[in-house]
Amino acid sequence: MISKIATAAIYGIDGIRIDVEVDISMGLPSFNIVGLPETSVKESKERVRAAIRNAGFEFPNDRITINLAPADVRKEGSSFDLPIAVGILVSVGIIRQDAVKNYLITGELSLDGRVKGVRGILPTTILARNEGISQVIVPLENGKEASVIQGVRAYGAQHLLEIVHFLKGDGSLTEFAGENRSGDGPGKDTGLDFSDVKGQTQTKRALEIAASGSHNVLMIGSPGSGKTMLARRIPSIMPRLSYNEAIETTKIHSIAGFLDAGRFLVVDRPFRAPHHTISDAGLIGGGHVPKPGEVSLAHNGVLFLDEFPEFKRNVLEALRQPLEDGDVTVSRVNHAITFPARFMLVAAMNPCPCGYQGDPRRSCSCSGAQIHRYKSRVSGPLVDRIDIHIEVPPVTIRELSMDREEESSETIRARVLKARRVQTERFRGKKIYANGQMAARMIKKYCTMNDKGKSLLEKAIEKFGLSPRAYHRILRVARTIADLEGDEHIGESQVAEAIQYRVLDKRPTL
Repeated sequence: MISKIATAAIYGIDGIRIDVEVDISMGLPSFNIVGLPETSVKESKERVRAAIRNAGFEFPNDRITINLAPADVRKEGSSFDLPIAVGILVSVGIIRQDAVKNYLITGELSLDGRVKGVRGILPTTILARNEGISQVIVPLENGKEASVIQGVRAYGAQHLLEIVHFLKGDGSLTEFAGENRSGDGPGKDTGLDFSDVKGQTQTKRALEIAASGSHNVLMIGSPGSGKTMLARRIPSIMPRLSYNEAIETTKIHSIAGFLDAGRFLVVDRPFRAPHHTISDAGLIGGGHVPKPGEVSLAHNGVLFLDEFPEFKRNVLEALRQPLEDGDVTVSRVNHAITFPARFMLVAAMNPCPCGYQGDPRRSCSCSGAQIHRYKSRVSGPLVDRIDIHIEVPPVTIRELSMDREEESSETIRARVLKARRVQTERFRGKKIYANGQMAARMIKKYCTMNDKGKSLLEKAIEKFGLSPRAYHRILRVARTIADLEGDEHIGESQVAEAIQYRVLDKRPTL
């Protein structure tokens, strides 16, 4: 008897429907899996055989052929164990075929029949909904994650025997109701707040503008000036993820296996801070079967690159595509996978190799050639893609000892949210949500300046020799400043402030 069980394979960040077809026929005992299975899928034969026997059932001593259709899609991972086992039990008549026709089943099996958690449950459940499958059976530990998607009933199982009794109608599985599907539940309390940062008024202002318009930022300052401290607090002033953003972000983290225990929906903006020794594959994504890299794990959040010039040149240059397009494509011989990568880049660097160029308290020991080589590690085209360059001066002892109460993240976030609401209305119906994502055609439409603003920008372009890309970056930042101030058109003061945030364009040594 031939049986068919619906399951899913993960391709990029999406699920692809896979039908597990099981045929048991007379002949020499064998167990074959076909349909482009990777090694991890081929190994499921022994797990499935042991799980069925240890669950109390007799394993068929016949010719067993498992086909994973469609056969032109490569399958990898352990999530096919459970549907293969259920398919075999259907083929031998222990479970009826019509009992499984409205279910999508996925999960890994232990040798004793226990069902273990797998990655990619959220895209699998989304696939079930899109395929018109109303019910999914998943490992118990993945049940809450599956319940996030509306229109699908999620059942969690701990053991193969539980599933058999459930499908035969004489047992039950844990059903997950799908609470907090809106993504409005309490976020993770990191304890990081801008009120902890003394001084740095101008830098805080620049970061507020960056968060308001999702602009990329480069902070330049000596060691101990607070660059890392400021960067780690940026998510605290950014808007919470919308439901659609939360679903998209959770899909990526689910596939990568980075979902926190007990948190089945990512509701906080991701903050990723890879070390400067990371490879280009680790940053962009890759592998034999491509997996998302740090730029995709930071999707809808912040990617913080400390010690920016210390990253390998090829790693930094790989950032160009995601910074420009909002996604990254990983190509292999037979296929190419595109991962979303729309993030806010926050980079930090010292002004020179020793770190003390321009520091009023310590003298710099670097030669002009050393400083030039150090800064040249970050290419001009990459710097052009960063909207805001800001110098972070060292904090004085007087500022540290002052009792003045600094603005809290909640106060700053209120202004950021006000500016974001303006942008949400402006870009309604489009595929972007912030000024930092505007293309050239949108900049021309939405970044209108008065005559004084135009004159000032023209003079700055002529004086500093700014590139067309830098020109557009200045307009984007000026548009965000105008949004923060409630102005419909960009004025001279907003253009002047935006120009101030291009310090790397003003230095001949850079």
